[in-house]
Amino acid sequence: MRILLIYDITNDRVRARVADACLDYGLERIQFSAFAGRLGRAHLRELELKVTRLVGRAAARVRFILLDEQAWAQQVIIEQEGPDDDA
Repeated sequence: MRILLIYDITNDRVRARVADACLDYGLERIQFSAFAGRLGRAHLRELELKVTRLVGRAAARVRFILLDEQAWAQQVIIEQEGPDDDA
């Protein structure tokens, strides 16, 4: 299943450890605090438990959002390298 994981974690160390865990589970960083990818149910549950443990008592807001293939296929991506200085 497709997963979108987004978070707001104020503690730098905790935030870095959560990001590393996402990468360890094969998720792709799509923004500074957002990861996406495919996970089976078992790996999703493992990652949820790991993130919960890593966050501990730190201030955090973490969302695991499951996306079906139709929702994923309908995403819109706007991407550019940087400001256009010629304007």
